[in-house]
Amino acid sequence: MPWPLLMFAAAIAGGVAVWFFMRPAAQVNAIQPAPAARPVVTPAPAPAASTTSTPRLLPIPVPPAAESSPAAAPAAAPSSLEEVVSAAMTAVVLIETPTARGSGFFVTPDTVVTNAHVVESNSSVTLRLADGGTLPARVVRTEPTVDLAIVRANTPRTGQTTLALSSVANARPGQEVIAIGSPLGMLQNTVTRGIVSGIRNAGGVILIQTDAAINRGNSGGPLLDRSGRVLGITTLKMAPAGAESLAFAVASDHARPLIEGKPLERAAQPTATQQPNPLAGAFGPAQSQTDVMRDQGAAQYERVLQAAARRADSLDDYWQRFRAACRPDVPRNGGDREWFGVWDHPPSINTADVRCTQWLADATKIAEGIRAAMAQGDEAARAAGVYPGVQRDLRRRYKMEWNGW
Repeated sequence: MPWPLLMFAAAIAGGVAVWFFMRPAAQVNAIQPAPAARPVVTPAPAPAASTTSTPRLLPIPVPPAAESSPAAAPAAAPSSLEEVVSAAMTAVVLIETPTARGSGFFVTPDTVVTNAHVVESNSSVTLRLADGGTLPARVVRTEPTVDLAIVRANTPRTGQTTLALSSVANARPGQEVIAIGSPLGMLQNTVTRGIVSGIRNAGGVILIQTDAAINRGNSGGPLLDRSGRVLGITTLKMAPAGAESLAFAVASDHARPLIEGKPLERAAQPTATQQPNPLAGAFGPAQSQTDVMRDQGAAQYERVLQAAARRADSLDDYWQRFRAACRPDVPRNGGDREWFGVWDHPPSINTADVRCTQWLADATKIAEGIRAAMAQGDEAARAAGVYPGVQRDLRRRYKMEWNGW
């Protein structure tokens, strides 16, 4: 082909190519579907998507300058000693009785742990709080063999601070401990510090020996570890006269079952091959005559309850037959037995059966006999110094609880 013709054909081909790549967008849209019609196949441009999604999917790194800034606090800084003491102080109380003063601490909003020798034979005490307020309280349980007592506030405060119990298993010789109490019964919320000097087994009672300053009036206060948990309950019952830097605390392990209403737990006695412990038996035989009388009174009161409960069980059967036949309207009495109080508030009978009146009279006579026996038992228990809390627990055990006794 002649070269002029070739140059003409190349010019035409170049023009077509230029027109194809530079044609208007409107002509493309006339052929392609509109982007709005197929949103799935027309995603946002990759750079824009990457820019907006990254902050939501990845954590923002801390700038190096912020890590070294003096204002940046450590993530888990331990509490200072001052903070531990300040938090614990509001849970510690001064316990006042007509004859003595001591210390104690709240383990629940209404329950205080202290020493048995602090409450002595009193059935009620006064709790003086850290802010100066007072609460009346009752003694619900004492265990002289471990020198511990449980006291319950009659009207507990809302939001009362409490202390958590630890275990002697967490105590180590040389460990720092803190004692809070009211030495001499006057210097409330005094704080002393020392170390665990040793762990002793006193005839089955585990004691924590410490060199923290413990004076009369500190008894019943908490011995705290560095985190503010109670390792033991301080007691002066073990401190020899004239001894210096020698004090003891009953391991909190002994207090836990008393708080929960369970039997007292004692540690295993040392074996014959072990060196004799000079503290062995220090708590066991130390019961006073008052303690012996109280224990005997509680045992006698339980025997009275057992006899009264047997008669009450028999009357329950009789009462159910009377109820079915005579359909009485019985007022609520809040007691364990429906017929409690029938002697004061006889129920009305909703039947014409004339025998119902005699049946009710028979039931009332038996009930009055049970009430008389309960009254005599209560009076004897009070005379023996049995704690009201012990009496109440025994009545509940035999389904004989009623607020009219």
